[in-house]
Amino acid sequence: MTQPASTPAPVPTVEELEAQERRLVFRRFTHEDAWALGSLLVEMARERQAPVAIDIHRAGQQLFHAALPGSAPDNDAWIARKRRVVERYGAASYLVGARHRAKGTTFEESSRLDPDTYAAHGGSFPITVEGAGVIGAVTVSGLPQLEDHRMVVEALERYLERL
Repeated sequence: MTQPASTPAPVPTVEELEAQERRLVFRRFTHEDAWALGSLLVEMARERQAPVAIDIHRAGQQLFHAALPGSAPDNDAWIARKRRVVERYGAASYLVGARHRAKGTTFEESSRLDPDTYAAHGGSFPITVEGAGVIGAVTVSGLPQLEDHRMVVEALERYLERL
């Protein structure tokens, strides 16, 4: 008997993406949190055999980085470009791109920023701390952009559940 093909999850709306950001907030974020969150992402990527690179930055300092089999130096360049979007806009890189698409344009067309420096593609999510705001970013690169975004969101949900 043939299994029916699974229906891909729908593309999230701007409102759904904004709700993720409101929900995924830390009380604090330490070096130990960066290590634990990064290690969780590595574990998830290994289980899925995902060829990704993972990065966590806080206040301009890289606290975690891992490159799994199948990832490439280009993934590090994508990480930097997506992270810069989070740092500049204080919002997930996928959300920034989605806001432009919702207006009938693209980030590249309307931001006037160098696409070699900034990429509003999914995979970088703000690390937000209550009372402090956005203090860093957690980024995944190596999958299609929506899958990168979903992996980060899933890891944040799982990690914050533990706290």
